[in-house]
Amino acid sequence: MKRLTLLWAISAVFALAACTLLTKSSSAQQAEPTTPAPQTSAPAYTPKFRGDPARSDSEAAALAYMRVVIRAENQFNKQYGHYALTLHELVHSGTFTQRMVNTDRGDYTASYKGKKDGYVLTMTPKALDAQHRSFYAEDDGKIHADESKPADGDSPVVK
Repeated sequence: MKRLTLLWAISAVFALAACTLLTKSSSAQQAEPTTPAPQTSAPAYTPKFRGDPARSDSEAAALAYMRVVIRAENQFNKQYGHYALTLHELVHSGTFTQRMVNTDRGDYTASYKGKKDGYVLTMTPKALDAQHRSFYAEDDGKIHADESKPADGDSPVVK
């Protein structure tokens, strides 16, 4: 029994000494001045497919939404002989779903104006900059972009 108590006492002394050394080492490291880690810029955009015209993930999502609407409009027009008056009418045309009727598209807001003989679809970024251009499309299916103002039919066509 005395041996067990003696071993326990020796173990406790060693554990206490180790804790004291670790605490001193830790506080010494905190006292040393450290150089801040270099800040890295946001990773560059990785194109989603060959020839991808997007400059950011947000733009890629906005352009994808526009392509789905344009395809749905073409199918709707072919089926009914006119374009949809609302986004809601496009549900189940092509791959356009009920959830896509919502015009809040993350960093972008969609706007749709439909007439029987045409439509205008715009995607306006919440912050207009080089990675968040505004987009515009009509019934001709061409997507236009502008990084300095809301896009319109005179803006350059996205390649």
